[in-house]
Amino acid sequence: MKAIILCGGMGTRLREHSETRPKPMVEVGGRPILWHIMKSYASHGITDFVLALGYKGDIIRDYFLQYELKARDVTVTLGAHGSLEIHTDHEETGWRVTLAETGERAQTGARAIRASRYVPNETFALTYGDGVSDVNLQDVLRFHRSHGGLVTITGVRPPGRFGELRSRDGVVTAFAEKPQVTEGLINGGFFFFEPGFLKYLRNEESCTLESDAIEAAVADGQVHVYEHDGFWQCMDTPRDWETLERQWASGRAPWKTW
Repeated sequence: MKAIILCGGMGTRLREHSETRPKPMVEVGGRPILWHIMKSYASHGITDFVLALGYKGDIIRDYFLQYELKARDVTVTLGAHGSLEIHTDHEETGWRVTLAETGERAQTGARAIRASRYVPNETFALTYGDGVSDVNLQDVLRFHRSHGGLVTITGVRPPGRFGELRSRDGVVTAFAEKPQVTEGLINGGFFFFEPGFLKYLRNEESCTLESDAIEAAVADGQVHVYEHDGFWQCMDTPRDWETLERQWASGRAPWKTW
């Protein structure tokens, strides 16, 4: 199974960290938050990633193109026909990472449909490049396969700045992106989709995954929610980043499931 990770946003509310790099490359504990997200997926057996690049995407591209050299011991033989010998190993061996350019100004829906060309005609995961959680993704996937709908959203309960979900008997009845007041679940950003969901997306820069596509799927009764009562935290502001840094430094980062 493949996981699309939306990595193209500009991270304007995290400007002091994201002005020179894309938000998913802002480091927590010396590693990009994108790495933490991918480690979480890998701990649940999902190691085939499609990264939907946009703003300063070359920084993400360079990180993975140089990953082998930076994560392993190497011997370099200098000269006109120099050689490179790679030693040791690392825990990320076997990850498959597709770097997909989706446009600097594209919205989330446009990024998703453009990245989907690398996803075969099967169930796929999708998340944002700025949030971590201890959610059991295999449990979410089992729930997704049990209900027969096109979409599963992981619903969480932190203070609201995000898309609010309302549900009845596990079926989403309303989806409001970033309401003023949040009383119930919010969109935690860990999705599973059936390929039939792609019909709700348009290959236009203005298309959003949330307001355009998911709200339309909700109207058709195709969206279900997996309620997660454990840890979830996005990195939307400097305060969020400080929280994640502090948790990682404590040695008890709640999202560290590997």
